[in-house]
Amino acid sequence: MQTWRLLRMRTYDAFMNMAIDEAVLISVIEEKTPNTLRFYRWNPSAVSIGRFQDIRKEVNLLNCGLAGVDVVRRISGGGAVYHDYKDEVTYSAIVRKADLGVEDASKVYEKICSGLVKAAQILGVKADFNVGDYKQCPNITINKKKFSGSAQCHRKGIVLQHGTFLVGVDLRRMFTFLRVPWAKTCMEVVCVAKDKITSIRQDTGRNVSLEEAEEALIEGFRKVLGVELVEGELTEYEKQLAKKLRRRKFETYEWNFHGRIVEK
Repeated sequence: MQTWRLLRMRTYDAFMNMAIDEAVLISVIEEKTPNTLRFYRWNPSAVSIGRFQDIRKEVNLLNCGLAGVDVVRRISGGGAVYHDYKDEVTYSAIVRKADLGVEDASKVYEKICSGLVKAAQILGVKADFNVGDYKQCPNITINKKKFSGSAQCHRKGIVLQHGTFLVGVDLRRMFTFLRVPWAKTCMEVVCVAKDKITSIRQDTGRNVSLEEAEEALIEGFRKVLGVELVEGELTEYEKQLAKKLRRRKFETYEWNFHGRIVEK
């Protein structure tokens, strides 16, 4: 049985969350740390955009600024996502693809997302994995409504897959910060989105806590992937690397607006 490191749920701002994910990815590539499963929250709440997106087209920057919502560019693909401090557990899996036994990106999605599907089942709802298409990354739905989306970054045989697990959802708040080109008002989007997006709390009918969701996720990954998850912490190398990545990359205008890194 494989042994993976488990990093229990911690809360950071958007820039440090993305810096930690990349620092762990680099550390696994360099064989300094084992395959890692991480859970985290965002404080303040934030919007993350995909590696190749135009921040001005995807995010209502004025509303984010007024509400104190961070905006950060990910190293993974996919679309813009609102991450709410009170309603979401975010996961990241940084794994050698050889250890997953699959190489194709779609198969990696399916294998890792099976842990999320199992977690939803543990919490009392039936969830389904959807392969996605050229417009949308694979996702997980409950009764055909999306509650979890993921994105990937691949480097040197290692995959970083991170994504959302919506324990709750406030659609009006979400679409205050995300731009939707066809909509004239936020409520236009909300009226459509309520039939397309859901959450664990909505479908279980009970006030599931983020801590309960984390426990279900840990058990789901453990059961489905057949791995031993051993609690650990970031190494000193990862901590220092994350601080450097945050300062030189993730909190900079050049990265978030143009996807460029300017050496400092």
